[in-house]
Amino acid sequence: MNNYLKYFLILFLISSLGVDAQEKLSLQQAITIALENNYSIKISKTQKEISTNDVSFGNAGILPSVTGDLIQNNNIQTSTVDLASGDTRNANNAKSNNLSYGVGLNWRVFDGFTMFANYDRLKELEKLGELNAQLVVQTTIANVIDTYYNLISQYKQLESTKTALEVSQVRLKNANSRYTLGRGSKLELLAAKVDLNTDTTLLLRQQDLIKNIKVELNQLLARDLNIDFDIEKQIEIDKSLVYENLKPMVDTNSPDVQTANVNQKIVELYIRQIKGARYPTLALTSGYNFSKNTSPPTSFSLRSNTRGFNYGLTASINIFNGFQQGRLEKNAKLELQNANYDLERIKQDVNASLLTAYQNYQTNLKLLMLEESNIDVAKENLDITLEKYRLGSIVPLELREAQRNYIDANARYANALYKTKISEVSIKELTGTLSF
Repeated sequence: MNNYLKYFLILFLISSLGVDAQEKLSLQQAITIALENNYSIKISKTQKEISTNDVSFGNAGILPSVTGDLIQNNNIQTSTVDLASGDTRNANNAKSNNLSYGVGLNWRVFDGFTMFANYDRLKELEKLGELNAQLVVQTTIANVIDTYYNLISQYKQLESTKTALEVSQVRLKNANSRYTLGRGSKLELLAAKVDLNTDTTLLLRQQDLIKNIKVELNQLLARDLNIDFDIEKQIEIDKSLVYENLKPMVDTNSPDVQTANVNQKIVELYIRQIKGARYPTLALTSGYNFSKNTSPPTSFSLRSNTRGFNYGLTASINIFNGFQQGRLEKNAKLELQNANYDLERIKQDVNASLLTAYQNYQTNLKLLMLEESNIDVAKENLDITLEKYRLGSIVPLELREAQRNYIDANARYANALYKTKISEVSIKELTGTLSF
């Protein structure tokens, strides 16, 4: 087997990798699978359900508590009792028991409106759970989109690497023929072999990178990591984004700003809870009880039964607790101040991130147009250079330089396309408009 045939076989084996029937995975399908399977999304949904279940009058302390009690005591005692009359009573191993059971009710009917503030706080925590779940979903979708488009970008670079490898194959064939006919040097042939090996290595590394990104995407989709699939190779760029239209969306749609707003309200409700301790608390108590007692012979009564209904009202007020009330209220107000600062900080951070992302978006759009024209020029230059090489009018070094320029142009174009799309996704994520 001559060297040319050997290299052709290597190229054939590399190109034939992954030719088996594969699943065609669109971006929409990937997002749908992630929404169904992703573990972070499942956890956030469970936490949201917990916060929803916590919103109840009972958990807020508004409803009464009713308890049932049963007590059974038994005793075996030996006793001697001397009476004032001079008589003596003896009881050996005498049994006695006490049985009581009943139902009791305790209902705090007023606690300085603390219970109502607590109920409102639970509802805000439910909103916070919903926002956290939305944020996890949005972050997961953004990660899936990022990984999917990265995969497209790497596939585009793979195609340019294959093209360069095919050119190296032609060059080796030509150099081998020239050397066999005595028209070329062995140095030229060896250089062609080295360059072909280099391009083969680049192709293998690129294929390995694509496999790793597929594993990463399968991980985000929470499915078998070994599943192989094909993807759609096109990236559509939304070129209609305008900063003046996007900026107002931050305060209303940004998950981070909405979360900070809810946290601010929670602190306000906490202040209401703290202030509730200044008011008296009133509670209603009631119950029905039954009691049965059996006593030893030395007792004055051998047995007794009681039953009946009881009710009452308890009231208490904090008169002095070592100035703790004032301290708690001051600290709560400081926490509210911090919550206000945090809200303004988050708004500024999100707006700064939006402005940066939009500037990157604009720059990447310009670079994309430039690299798109460069790739056409690089391809035309490679075709012309290859044809000249076949005619023997240029040296191999010029062909190799054209190859490098073509690969670099494709890499820059794929990278610009990917970064432009990611800038677009970042803008939509920041403004809460990322949806599929």
